[in-house]
Amino acid sequence: MKGVLNKSFREWPGGLVIGVTGGIASGKSEVGRILTDNGVDVCDTDAVAHAMIEPGGPAYDDVIRQFGRDIVGGDGHIDRGRLGERVFGDATERERLNRIVHPHVRRAWTAWVARTRERNRVGALLIPLLFEVGAEKDVDTVWCVTAPEEQIYERLAQRGLTREQARARIASQMPLAEKVRRADYVLENNDTRKTLKEETQKLLETVLGRR
Repeated sequence: MKGVLNKSFREWPGGLVIGVTGGIASGKSEVGRILTDNGVDVCDTDAVAHAMIEPGGPAYDDVIRQFGRDIVGGDGHIDRGRLGERVFGDATERERLNRIVHPHVRRAWTAWVARTRERNRVGALLIPLLFEVGAEKDVDTVWCVTAPEEQIYERLAQRGLTREQARARIASQMPLAEKVRRADYVLENNDTRKTLKEETQKLLETVLGRR
């Protein structure tokens, strides 16, 4: 299927920003890829956060000072697995990391939103903690991506997480049911990628007033 957006629909007076949130491993990144294929500009805040702690990134030195050199791999990069073990099992440690990284990430995505609006573009902001950080005020509509619990555990296992580690990461976020309640639209990622693609395209058309 070809993308639903032609050139005229990639532009929107004053810009249009879709906030995409959901639980961990629910399929937000896949929705982002589908939107990209349909001509939507996408900002993935997870990718932004990862860039912030790369060597030379603005949070790299501060994270190492806070958590120690043992989180650094032999290649000089911060080992996100080691760091995750530290912060997802300890709310205090997680808050310390957030205080270092989140201000940099917020500045990056707020600047991206501003550029999207200035350029009259249709954009999607992928942000897992959308409600937690109050970002719903900065977007025009909120989509929540959901997936069956067992599928989420399976995806996290494929990323190398144990059941206990996966449970800790899920517990660190706002309950999915609350995100669903507060969202404008819900995308249920409980079938094939083809189905998710079709549902995402339908929702995009709905939001753009084409259905």
